[in-house]
Amino acid sequence: MSSIRFALNHMCVPSLKLEAFFAAAKELGIDNVEIRNDLAGNAILDGTPATAVKELAARQGVTIISINALQRFNEWNDERAREAAELIDYAHACGARALVLVPVNDGSGREPEVRRANLRKSLSALKPMLEAAGIIGLVEPLGFEICSLRLKSEAAAAIEELGANATFCLVHDTFHHHLAGEAAIFPELTGLVHISGVTDPNVSVADMRDPHRVLVGAQDRLDNIGQLRALIAAGYVGPASFEPFAPAVHALKEPVAALKESMAYIAGQL
Repeated sequence: MSSIRFALNHMCVPSLKLEAFFAAAKELGIDNVEIRNDLAGNAILDGTPATAVKELAARQGVTIISINALQRFNEWNDERAREAAELIDYAHACGARALVLVPVNDGSGREPEVRRANLRKSLSALKPMLEAAGIIGLVEPLGFEICSLRLKSEAAAAIEELGANATFCLVHDTFHHHLAGEAAIFPELTGLVHISGVTDPNVSVADMRDPHRVLVGAQDRLDNIGQLRALIAAGYVGPASFEPFAPAVHALKEPVAALKESMAYIAGQL
């Protein structure tokens, strides 16, 4: 038995409607799922009420561990505050445990002082909003060189400084961890792990992007297995959620079979 609990992000099968996505998770023996607010023609974007999502999850016997995501969370302004309030309300009403927080990733806001000030400002503003709703904020640094928050150590420092360990956790994304080149892991602060692999032998690490992200298998270049081993050895007991963005994965005729194969590979290696 592997010591890892798998979860499923809707990005694994973005063409499936929510009910079919939940059913696919159950078919895999997975009861933790992440829903997204960036899939056109699907809940949340299609206007499906949060209560309907809650009922679907209950009917299929799955737990919604997160809504993915509040984008540009560390660029705090009136628009972001409104988006955050809407997503936190939706998360609360649909029974989601957490909201993923994704930083600005367009090359702006990267200067050290600006970066740190923006991060603290947004975490300070989000803290009471999340606490009132009983929702965890999952901060997800992105490893891309243009990102305004690349390092988990920087996010961890801000969370500690604000005394906000009860409100915020980190997302350890195996793809972004590899790209950031950060050695440190923060098992005690990690609330969620995102897993995906890169198998293309010709792409440099600096050029790796979301469309390169496939299911984890023997040809993986990101050392998902090593990262998971290190996290588990350090005491991480939370879920590892599949989050592949590659069009090749989204086009699979038998996604459940492919996921089953990846789960077996990972469990076997661990």
